[in-house]
Formats: sequence, structure tokens, C-alpha cells
Amino acid sequence: MNTSMKIYADNAATTKMSEASVRTMLYYMENQYGNPSSLYTIGQEAKEALEQARADVAAVINADPREILFTSGGSEADNQALLSAAEIGRKNGKMHIISTAFEHHAILHSLKRLEKQGFEVTLLPVHEDGIVIPSEVEAAIREDTCLVTVMYANNEIGTIQPVREIGAICRAHNVIFHTDAVQAVGHLPIDVKEENIDMLSASAHKFHGPKGVGFLYARKGVLLTNLIEGGAQERGKRGGTENVPGIMAMAAALKESAANMDRDAAHQKELRDRLIRGLSAIPHSALNGDAQQRLPGNVNFCFEGIEGESLLLLLDDRGISASSGSACTSGSLDPSHVLLAIGRVHDVAHGSLRLTIGEDITEEEVDYMIENIKDVVTYLRGFSPVWRDLESGKTPHIL
Repeated sequence: MNTSMKIYADNAATTKMSEASVRTMLYYMENQYGNPSSLYTIGQEAKEALEQARADVAAVINADPREILFTSGGSEADNQALLSAAEIGRKNGKMHIISTAFEHHAILHSLKRLEKQGFEVTLLPVHEDGIVIPSEVEAAIREDTCLVTVMYANNEIGTIQPVREIGAICRAHNVIFHTDAVQAVGHLPIDVKEENIDMLSASAHKFHGPKGVGFLYARKGVLLTNLIEGGAQERGKRGGTENVPGIMAMAAALKESAANMDRDAAHQKELRDRLIRGLSAIPHSALNGDAQQRLPGNVNFCFEGIEGESLLLLLDDRGISASSGSACTSGSLDPSHVLLAIGRVHDVAHGSLRLTIGEDITEEEVDYMIENIKDVVTYLRGFSPVWRDLESGKTPHIL
């Protein structure tokens, strides 16, 4: 076994930029540095490139290029989508929003803001398998519901939601449907028309593009509320000179990811399942979320009797980069709201590990992770008073 391995297993937090994305970004930094709003040639060349990127991005999700708005990433796209739908609702006397308890904080915090503005928010429970039930979405819809926002795939436990069914329900009830697809775009086939999606958020650094750039899809007819006032960029819906190198690099990364999606997903699923089987052999452990209806590269486990932070630090010493949940909340000592939402108790949720493997993962690397995670879990349990109480029967095992 190669003890000097370096394995990056936190692709849900961010991915390494692809070679195509880096080359594209450098080219536009060095050669196409014009402002797309300028009338002279170099500016208009940048404008043409920008519109080609818009068309390329739109094609991947079967949208019209005019329905793509470039943003600084998924969080901005989420914020603009929710505030826009809320404003449409307010104008029509509809002040009720439906979401779920395990959304990304870009959604949950935006909903908190809207509650302060008088909106009523219903957060649907998420069941043990980490999947939202469409009939429960439909049952929650009221006459004054203006928006349903349900993520496409969860950023922590990787479960894929029944977006097509939820979209159909929303369309039948004339309710705007938004999905945070930050973890899904570039990894799962998405068709906004077939799936009845009105708005969708995405971020380039989740599919081997650069950080700080993303996009919002907004179906024609959905009027957007500006977050950033300024010039006439992005059809007047987002002021500020466009980040041309970043946008071009994003489009290059997305085209490449889409072209290789089937091959990459099959490879990741095979090794994901190998990793799940290996970790399931650890006593008193549990996979979080449905075993099959999850992202190709996502593995999320809880281990009784240990703290996730200690596990991460010791794995890092062995060359394994992983996380205990969302990178956006990695500084928090509170257990994951996602794990609590699917019914994990606090003590168990604290001992969580998220491994998100990339397309280049190998069997040797998976086996190295399994062996070292088993070793570290055993080591940490060896001096854990919580584990001692569990093993002695003083405290009953939960897992």
C-alpha cells in the first residue's frame, strides 16, 4: 500500500480546474481583454465570445441563451432567484414559499430574510433516505404560494431529488419552481424544459471551472429583480463589467463535463459503491442518504463514538482531503443541519465524514481510503469516553 498517497476527496467543496478551462481562461486574459460593452473591435470580439459562452451553457441544460444570466456563483444565483420570485409573488398578493429543511444556506438564509419581509415559509421535512416526497410538496401548496425551491442534489449527502415530478406539480399549480443545481450541473443530465424548471442556479467551480463565476437560468417570462444595479450588462439584470475570462473558462469546463458525463459517472459510481461497501464494514457506522439515488461521487457516513473534526485531521495526516459536511459551514461546531434533517441525533451527526471523489479516482486510492478510515476510526474510539460507554452498555448504541 502506498503510504505517501495524496487523495483529494472533497470535490463537493470545489474541483480542480480542468486543463481546457485553464487554457481558455488564460487565453481570454491575455488576448481578449476588451470590455464587452465597448463598441470598438476588441470589445465586440469579447462580446461575441461572451454570447457564444451563453449559448454553450444554455445548450447543456436545453435552455434558450437569452435565459442565461452570468453571476459570481451559486450563492448569488440562489439569492437572485428567491428574491425575484418573492417580488413576483408580492405583486400578485402571494406571500407563501415552500422549501426543504436541508437546503444550502444560500437558500435558507435568503428565506430567513424573506420571512422578515412578511413572507411565510414552509420547510418540508426530509426523510431518512434524504429524498423529498413530491406528494408532500403538492400537499403544502396553497392559493398564496408563489415559489417552491428544492435543490437538485444535496451538497452533503448527495441525494438526488425527484425534480421532474416536483416541477410538474408546480407547473400544474402555476407556482414558480426553482432548483439549486450547484452540485448537479455538469454531473447529471438536466433538461429545464422537460423537468419544468423555471429557475436554476449553478456554479463553475463544482464542475472543474474557476471560482467566482456561475449562472442563473430564468425561464422566459420570469421577471428578475436586480441584486446589483449599474450598467446595462446581462440585459440590465446584473450591473458590472462581465468576467469574460471566468465565463469563458466556465463554458469550456461545462462543455467538457457534459461530453464526458456518462463515462465519468459510470466510473465514479463503481468506485463509490466499492467505497460504501468498505466503510459499511466498520461496526456501528451508517451511510447517510439513499445508497443509489445519489450523486456518482458522493459518500457520506456517520461513525458512532468519534468527532468528525478529529477524523478529518488524522486523515489529512495520511494524505486524504475530506470534509464533515458543507465547506460553507466548516468553521461551525454545530452538527450538520442536513444530517439532523434526515433524523440523525446530535451525537451521531458529529461523527460524520463526507468523501466526494473525482472522475480520476482509482481502485488503489479507494482501497487506501477504506483502510485508513478504518484505522483512524478504531484509533479514535480507543480513547473515546463516549465509545467506552457505548461498548460497556452504559449507553445504548444508536447505529
